[in-house]
Amino acid sequence: MNIPYLSSAIAIWRPRSVRRNWPGIAVATAIALSATFISTSYGGPQLLYALFFGLAFHFLANDANAQPGIEFCSKVLLRTGVALLGARITFAQIASVGIAPLVIVIGALILTICFGYLLSRWLKRPATEGLLSGGSVAICGASAALAISAVLPQTKENEKFTLLTVVGVTTLSTLAMIIYPLLVKLLGLDMTEAGVFIGGTIHDVAQVVGAGYLVSNHTGDVATFVKLTRVACLVPVVLTLAILFKSKDGKTEIDAPPLVPFFLIGFVWLVLTNSMGFIPQQVSGWINDASRACLVTAIAALGVKTSFQSLASLGWRPVFMLMMETVWIALLVAGALLLGR
Repeated sequence: MNIPYLSSAIAIWRPRSVRRNWPGIAVATAIALSATFISTSYGGPQLLYALFFGLAFHFLANDANAQPGIEFCSKVLLRTGVALLGARITFAQIASVGIAPLVIVIGALILTICFGYLLSRWLKRPATEGLLSGGSVAICGASAALAISAVLPQTKENEKFTLLTVVGVTTLSTLAMIIYPLLVKLLGLDMTEAGVFIGGTIHDVAQVVGAGYLVSNHTGDVATFVKLTRVACLVPVVLTLAILFKSKDGKTEIDAPPLVPFFLIGFVWLVLTNSMGFIPQQVSGWINDASRACLVTAIAALGVKTSFQSLASLGWRPVFMLMMETVWIALLVAGALLLGR
């Protein structure tokens, strides 16, 4: 486990960090409360309201006072909320999903990385760009991009493309969060299939959770489990690329994010605990409420951070690659689900 990364994770809870973060946290919390009030009073999807309200406050994304807290909410609160979702999931629910959807998702993951490689060759771009963009789309968005870039040859071009990929997959994930809940209804997918599709295709964890629970609680649970299965695949993918490139320069293990995210460990631990009946129903309800609060606040912060204009500034090749890979994985998963009926 990456000890320096753990130290930095602990550091964010120090009093100095809390004082620096509170303005942005206050903004995200106010947006989340507003979204909750509108949803409760007039109906409609709470998470989508939080996203749209957050988009309206994008002008605060680069504000020196608000930015640290916005980052805190969109990352730390998000991961905390996802980890706490484990308290509402059991192995019985996971077993009900079946093995076939997992095979579909893992197969689509491998094929998307291969597609990214071939696409980069067709566009006469370095293979590393195809592997990086394909891996980020196939696994877990920005987190995968950063982890994969740590084991690729360290050049200025790769560093720049990594930043472009992070911006691109985050923006496309936000668009998918809005579009895919509508798409699963058009495709006639049931609640479980919708969860597999959303969890198997959207890039970032935050948007998977948001889109899944926009459809239904069951869809959100399935989407979360499927998505975290993809996240777990980051380990073998990064290790494989590290062996292939055998890079000794640039970033070291200290600079790279941990291969096994802490929120994934927390999620699995809570699933285990809940499956064994160690979490009382009332406590499970409290944990679910806390998870929901974290996720709504995180989605609000994500909305504040999102800039659709930034996607246009990337140039056509990175955008084209990311869009094609996004469409590719969606077609693979949707096609497999429809053919497997």
